[in-house]
Amino acid sequence: MPYFDAASAAPLHPVARQALLAALDEGWADPARLYREGRRARLLLDAAREAAAEAVGCRPDELVFTPSGTRAVHSGVSGALAGRRRTGRRLVVSAVEHSSVLHAGGAHATAGGEVTEVPVGRNGAVDPDAFAAELGEGVALACLQSANHEVGTEQPVAEVAGACREAGVPLLVDAAQSLGWGPVPEGWSLLTASAHKWGGPAGVGLLAVRKGVRFAPQGPSDERESGRAPGFENLPAIVAAAASLRAVRAEAAAEGARLRGLVDRIRARVPELVPDVEVVGDPVRRLPHLVTFSCLYVDGETVLSELDREGFSVSSGSSCTSSTLTPSHVLRAMGVLSEGNVRVSLPAGTEEADVDRFLEVLPRVVASVRERLGGGGPAGGGGGERGDLVVDALGKRCPIPVIELAKVIGTVRVGGTVTVLSDDEAARLDIPAWCEMRGQLYEGESAGPGGGRAYVVRRAS
Repeated sequence: MPYFDAASAAPLHPVARQALLAALDEGWADPARLYREGRRARLLLDAAREAAAEAVGCRPDELVFTPSGTRAVHSGVSGALAGRRRTGRRLVVSAVEHSSVLHAGGAHATAGGEVTEVPVGRNGAVDPDAFAAELGEGVALACLQSANHEVGTEQPVAEVAGACREAGVPLLVDAAQSLGWGPVPEGWSLLTASAHKWGGPAGVGLLAVRKGVRFAPQGPSDERESGRAPGFENLPAIVAAAASLRAVRAEAAAEGARLRGLVDRIRARVPELVPDVEVVGDPVRRLPHLVTFSCLYVDGETVLSELDREGFSVSSGSSCTSSTLTPSHVLRAMGVLSEGNVRVSLPAGTEEADVDRFLEVLPRVVASVRERLGGGGPAGGGGGERGDLVVDALGKRCPIPVIELAKVIGTVRVGGTVTVLSDDEAARLDIPAWCEMRGQLYEGESAGPGGGRAYVVRRAS
């Protein structure tokens, strides 16, 4: 069964498995002890640190292992902010950072700090000049991911790092999604990553802090990992993480080129095979293995369930798959369609035949879901004579508000309006995106009845 969700967790690399089993026998002792078993464990830990530091592009004594990538982010953000408290209390991040960065920012704001989110374009990338404009007085730290975890867009890290250097602001780069594919451009001050993203075992993160960066670890600490990751090291997992990182980096050029070709096929063929689809993310500056697209008139949860029945494991940023019923903050920041969102991220070794079968199955799945929901009819095109119309979609969840809009837009005259009443959070994103896709005019929103919102669409053709 094809597993197409490597951006969440890549399958364990064979080298990681081999190293993990060996380290279970050789690396079980406390590396802080001076007896024979402890010294052997220390040699394994030091070797793993050197291998990881080489891949990251830093000195071994600048890198520590943490219990997860999320812990690395939280420790990196809080430590850097505390170390530069005298400089100021402002944290600058992109609007599409991983939730771990945004959660760290939320904790900083709760404690009295200030967080500035730099917007992104429709391709998911920040404008380096816009980011640089926020690096004014009182900024203690800036954060920018190397590549986006949901749409694959690579960020202009080198340009932003240059702006941070000129402003005297340290830059933390979350490299979780990209580190397995290659080094991060120079100029960063702190870097974080997570082993399970490149085929290492879960439960190992990396935090690198350049010498000279003011850093004050927060919370209780001990003598391990320079006081930045307290507690007994999971040495077998650390050894496996470092070994697999070295292995995937050795394979990255060839495998990345192969997977990019498969992703290019998905990007090109999905809009041809499935009507009313938007492929999102930068088409060029992107990770080689990841593609995201959104389908009108379907809900993401049902699409993912149907694809799972067909043997394909994919993920989604659609609100329909979220317990919070709110769309992905990444898709929201980009201003793109969130309903029916599908993220495909190919693990190393994906076969061409699996991609071909996915492209064969997907149109049937989407058509089936659309038929069940009553969506997919053409928008506009009729000679409607009705005046302004109100559609009551209160209490109805994604994608029903958009489906109801599409059904009636052709019944109003050109220049007339359809006002959609909805209390679904996704409607705020999906109705404007639908208008852009279908050539209609989005007039805006206002307070509606029953705690909902009124979204006004003017028929353009």
